[in-house]
Amino acid sequence: MPRMSRSRQSPLRMRFVALVGAVAVALLGCSASEPPTTVPTPSPLPSPTPTPAASPAAASVGFPGLEATIKAYEVRPAGGGPFPAMIVIHENRGLTEHIKDVTRRFAAQGYVTLGVDLLSRVGGRESFATDDEAVAAINKLSREGVVQDLQSAFDYLKSRPYVKADRIGVIGYCWGGGNSLLMATRVRELRTAVVYYGPNPPNIDDVANIAGPMLGLYGAEDTRITVNVPQLAAAMEKYNKTFEYKVYPGAAHAFFNDTGARYHAEAAADAWQVTLAFLEKSLKS
Repeated sequence: MPRMSRSRQSPLRMRFVALVGAVAVALLGCSASEPPTTVPTPSPLPSPTPTPAASPAAASVGFPGLEATIKAYEVRPAGGGPFPAMIVIHENRGLTEHIKDVTRRFAAQGYVTLGVDLLSRVGGRESFATDDEAVAAINKLSREGVVQDLQSAFDYLKSRPYVKADRIGVIGYCWGGGNSLLMATRVRELRTAVVYYGPNPPNIDDVANIAGPMLGLYGAEDTRITVNVPQLAAAMEKYNKTFEYKVYPGAAHAFFNDTGARYHAEAAADAWQVTLAFLEKSLKS
């Protein structure tokens, strides 16, 4: 059932629905064996038509990182801006067409959106012929290297004249969800963070460094990840952080990925609306 709690600094809002408990270890990754299905767009309800890939506001970009040029897919809303901005962190398959489509969806909602390719240090997603090869490469990335590249992505957006420098957030899915949370513990200027079924940081007390509100969205069947959400909520409360989360009954890991076998249309549609409402408050207001 939903629970509300208040802290000295800001209210801790927690919604926890149908948590399936099990003793498991939260690993930073997700399955690479899901067969493709249709590609609907879950906004406000899934439909068979994906967001158009061809757009004058969408472009492949590159910017300096500490060890390599960081590749990314940037999509800008119509108009001159400046706009709030979002960094989108991909699953453990890299910057796929699905993640590019998600990037376009957020741009259509009024955000400059940057789908960062965290395989850039090893040539970028296009250097790997299969998902399995991309997963293997991602598993070899160092945590600190990923954080450095995410900092570079933040710095790139902050320097853009069409971006509101104090309105930059991050969202991540699966492996990207864990890194979205990790980024929030490292980049103090980050305005907000959204975590889709990502694991907790290795040191849970690092959440003390989070500066802005956070949203977490999880599947009840994804017990490997979801069993540890109460620990995250307790740490956020301990350090007086604003954390809102929701767990979807019947939904598994990767329930938002509408190209995979675990896609859960009802949970994805609701999570999309919850995410937009949260970003409206934390980035646009």
